[in-house]
Amino acid sequence: MVRDTTSSGGTADALIARAGRLTVYELFRSRADRDPGAQAIQAGTVSLSYGELDDRVRRLAGGLAARGIGRGDRIALLSENRLEYVEIELAAALLGAIVACQNWRLTGDELRHCIDLVTPKLLIVSARFAAVAGTSGPAVVPRLVIEHDYAALLSGPPTAPREDVDPEDGLVILYTSGTTGLPKGALISHRAEIARMMAMRLDLHMRDDDAFVAWSPLFHMAGTDHTLAALMSGAAVIVIDGFDVPAIVTAMTTHRLGWLVLMPGAIEPVVAYLRDNPVTPKGIRAIGAMADLVPTALIAELTRLTNAPYLNSFGATETGLPPCSASLLPPGSVPTSLSKRQSALCDVRLLDPNGNPVPLGEAGELAIRGPTVFSGYWDAEQINRRDFAGGYFRMGDLFRRNPDGSYDFVDRAKYMIKSGGENIYPAEIERVLLADRRIADAVVVRRKDPQWGEVPVAFVARSDDGLTEADVEAICRAGLAGYKRPRAVRFIAVDAFPRSTTGKIQRHEMETWA
Repeated sequence: MVRDTTSSGGTADALIARAGRLTVYELFRSRADRDPGAQAIQAGTVSLSYGELDDRVRRLAGGLAARGIGRGDRIALLSENRLEYVEIELAAALLGAIVACQNWRLTGDELRHCIDLVTPKLLIVSARFAAVAGTSGPAVVPRLVIEHDYAALLSGPPTAPREDVDPEDGLVILYTSGTTGLPKGALISHRAEIARMMAMRLDLHMRDDDAFVAWSPLFHMAGTDHTLAALMSGAAVIVIDGFDVPAIVTAMTTHRLGWLVLMPGAIEPVVAYLRDNPVTPKGIRAIGAMADLVPTALIAELTRLTNAPYLNSFGATETGLPPCSASLLPPGSVPTSLSKRQSALCDVRLLDPNGNPVPLGEAGELAIRGPTVFSGYWDAEQINRRDFAGGYFRMGDLFRRNPDGSYDFVDRAKYMIKSGGENIYPAEIERVLLADRRIADAVVVRRKDPQWGEVPVAFVARSDDGLTEADVEAICRAGLAGYKRPRAVRFIAVDAFPRSTTGKIQRHEMETWA
């Protein structure tokens, strides 16, 4: 191509490249320009239109820039869900900065590791977590307390967006759970956030104005990804400070919702509330998550009470809703299959330990490529070389591909039990247990065994107090091969299962109980 310098300064190639780029802030701003009076965000008693929110975001960006924050700089953010959290992420998108979203549930040592890892230029905290931030953050990094310092950040004039921010620039760092070591920071770009919004809308057939309820922590994918997706689409975001069941139910009745996130562990309280307080939702495109971890009878009751299909999802912080979140379970029925359909905007392979494709019907590690994939773990060259081998991100999750093209989740590769030369996947046993209405929850972990090497042990929470160990054994005998049946059954209370902030059982902890 012949290069031509234009009157606006720059070559034709550069201008063409610029025309093909779009950032999270620019997409949000286009919605604000199109309909500035539309509701953008509701947080408690505060409601802002798109025009009002954009003005605050541009003023905040100016205040942050005056404090030296620019493209590529990291802001460590430690706060509960609140209006300012969303504004900080959008202001960072305008500036090309990166928000490292800190998990306030971590221990002091874990939090210190997460903050130090990203070498932030600024630490922003809410008053609720100011004390723990004082003992966890680097002493040399300037820090601002939202309740005391935020107004000053908004006091200047609105700033103009930077034109050098690239879609491949990082926008947020979200941390993995760290079940096998210290948390890793997953860097997620503007490109990935935009693609995650597009994949969700393609898979769930959402409208532009389907609202999102941001109750799950904004330091997790389910909170931040879909808050940004809503604001890039022109929808309203209802910000709720934590798992407030009445507030979540109220949102069902006052807004038409896209995806209402409900993680395992959060579903039972919502169902119990709806039993006592029946409502008629305005409309929910999809509800729930991670169907493999939820009793099938509970899925049926939740969907019946809300008249919403259940999202039969499998995604990750590193990938967004893909690779397998294009399947919805119909309302009111107990699902007989949890097979999943491949999400939009991704290519997947199932690989053996040597990186070769596995035959149809055999378990293999799922590897994914596509625009929703994150940009690697922060400052983790060796891990990135391993996990991105072959140009695909290897998720560490085992799936089987069915003849009809659907996928069945088998288990996390690291949880596989090797017993007497046989491979046993805990998730297979759990699916059999969770299909019985007398079982409220169940988890299977490994236990060392002198004869077989490893054997499965089941931890079961009863919904029927009459359920016995013999009953559990009968359930397994009817649905599992002999070598897969648990060698011991332990009954515990539902709330005794140790869970992460996303509702996942902490299996590494439960293995110490076996």
